[in-house]
Amino acid sequence: MVYILLLAGLILLCGGGEFLVRGSVGVARQLGISQLLIGLTLVGFGTSSPELVASVQAALAGAPGISVGNVVGSNISNILLIVGSTAVIMPILCSRFALKRDGTVMLLATVIFGVVCYLGFISRGIGLVLFLSLAAYLTFCYVQERRSTAAARLHEAEAAEIEALPGSLTKNLLVALGGLVAVLVGASLLVDSAIELARLAGVSETLIGLTVVAIGTALPELVASVIAALKRHADVAFGNILGSNLFNLFGIMGVTAMVKPIAVPEEIMRLDYWVLLGASLLLILAATIGLRIRRWQGAIFVILYATYLSYLYSTAVTPVPAPV
Repeated sequence: MVYILLLAGLILLCGGGEFLVRGSVGVARQLGISQLLIGLTLVGFGTSSPELVASVQAALAGAPGISVGNVVGSNISNILLIVGSTAVIMPILCSRFALKRDGTVMLLATVIFGVVCYLGFISRGIGLVLFLSLAAYLTFCYVQERRSTAAARLHEAEAAEIEALPGSLTKNLLVALGGLVAVLVGASLLVDSAIELARLAGVSETLIGLTVVAIGTALPELVASVIAALKRHADVAFGNILGSNLFNLFGIMGVTAMVKPIAVPEEIMRLDYWVLLGASLLLILAATIGLRIRRWQGAIFVILYATYLSYLYSTAVTPVPAPV
């Protein structure tokens, strides 16, 4: 039953997130909102909605390991699994502009997140600072890209990849609301079953957050990136991953901490954060060499991710005995 509920939660979370994004983009387009603004905000928040709701639900359920592990694990899988898989299918062209601006900010956000994790506790005040940092960055991007057609193309291309549902404004609004409800219900099922799964399997909640929850909530981005690669739009995946990782670190952790302060599990700083930092540096290095991530580099990314998962489960330790 735990596995059935976990699967149901993942399906609702991912499917609901897809409808939430498509409905919201449909509403925005019918209201005349620009592709640039849609790409900067709705696409980023929408595709990160499964991670956001799952992290908030986990924090409220008293499972900070799942909450923080979900964000760290999602960012690791975004780089090593999603970028790697996409590059194997179709080499990824990397925008020099995105690499210089968004890549630098993503690395900075990763370092700042590491400092916050080292402190061991994310308070509401720190969460607010993280969220406001994201808001400031998006505002800066919007102002800058309105003045530069070349700079705006990246986020306009991200928005163009989203196929809004045909129909009226009311229909798209109902689809978005239905997607939101599905995400909320799915996140609740996912978190509850993940906590129970950790207990039954004798592993920490953080490990489940880093793997099962993180991979599950990242599935929509994996599917979207693979489809983009098959359409020969693999270049869009690079900007998507940079933006998604930034949204996860500042947006999701910021909002989650504002809802409920989070104690950062010690095991995150023992290994997983350093894997995230190393993967982020590897992504920027690979993208800098020739502004292209090649198939063989993508294969190395996927192998590194499989090695990381294997190591996590081979060293898993039973945390707490099951209650009688």
